[in-house]
Amino acid sequence: MPTLRDAVFLLGAPRVRDLPPDTGAEVAFVGRSNAGKSSALNALTGQTGLARVSKTPGRTQQLNVFALSPGHRLVDLPGYGYAKIPQALRHTFLTLTADYLERRRSLKGLVLLADIRQGLKAEDHALLHNRNDLPTLVLLSKADKINRGERQRLVRELAKIAPETAYLLPFSAHAGDGLEETQAIVLEWLGLAPSAPID
Repeated sequence: MPTLRDAVFLLGAPRVRDLPPDTGAEVAFVGRSNAGKSSALNALTGQTGLARVSKTPGRTQQLNVFALSPGHRLVDLPGYGYAKIPQALRHTFLTLTADYLERRRSLKGLVLLADIRQGLKAEDHALLHNRNDLPTLVLLSKADKINRGERQRLVRELAKIAPETAYLLPFSAHAGDGLEETQAIVLEWLGLAPSAPID
């Protein structure tokens, strides 16, 4: 059975129609530019160079597909909300993301990355509410930057405004906070959760 460590870069798709056949199971990663999507993907797969990490926001400009097997994929969507990206390009990214989320039948779950110190922005809310039928994990990234008490307070505050279908989890790719729980959720969505041992 494939694991997250088996992930390899498959292709970068500038349009939804350029993606692999819409079969099997996919989990998509989305979030504002510099929220930590690439770092999260690298941490979850145990591969430091799988997704390119950049200090310049807006580097992901297409749908980057990583395959665990022919029928199990992770998809890194373009980041949004970076002011220095030209308006036309920002619109293209948002349209591409919306098109993917609306049309992709093999999409089984959504992982939204948001910097815990910045909370959920307007684009995050719009995305969460537009796909509130989809299992969603909100990874509150860079959680190692604040103390545990502040972390718990922020999670409580954000839980009041997030859709009921969204599960909020403090996460740090650097320190490993929330890593194992996230791996378990993603594997379950992909239909790859380990079976319980038989007594």
